[in-house]
Amino acid sequence: MRRLLTPALAMLAASATPAFAHLDPADHGSFMAGFTHPLFGTDHVLAMAAVGLWAAMLGGRAIWAVPASFVAVMGIGFLAAMVGMPLLFVEPTILASVVAIGILVAFAVPVPVPLGMAIVGFFALFHGHAHGGEIGEAAAIGYAFGFALATALLHAAGVAAGLGLGRASGSKAGRSISRMAGGATALAGVWLMVAG
Repeated sequence: MRRLLTPALAMLAASATPAFAHLDPADHGSFMAGFTHPLFGTDHVLAMAAVGLWAAMLGGRAIWAVPASFVAVMGIGFLAAMVGMPLLFVEPTILASVVAIGILVAFAVPVPVPLGMAIVGFFALFHGHAHGGEIGEAAAIGYAFGFALATALLHAAGVAAGLGLGRASGSKAGRSISRMAGGATALAGVWLMVAG
């Protein structure tokens, strides 16, 4: 059991980032301000990695379609913030996404690809709106490319972890480790809700 639990704990530790202030675009450029924006938020990191893990569990076309849906709809949320369109409960919904997607991974919930895309797309709208709401003085295009790339890389890390665990530990053991990571993610989301 220890052999199975160690990688799950390592993934959770790697995904938990310390709280940093967001980079100032005047000092670091709009792209870097956008790129680091999701990386400096534990809620964003956990949700993005969980999307990748769930996509890997769903397999097939979902491996790329579910993360791609997240990135695309996140862009719509960003544009909504840019034009001043209000969106209620942005931060609570982002925290809920950590719990909900963590639960989907923990229970290895199988859904058709379009439904998986819709579920993550719903949460992506709020993540994108939050990025747009915190753009500061950054140039929109560079900032948007930055956070979209960082998000895609976090998704890819989750997919790679999910697929890699299956290959390294055997498909059943790897799935168990992924499910434990999902449970840990959901618990971390609850902790963030309570502590926040």
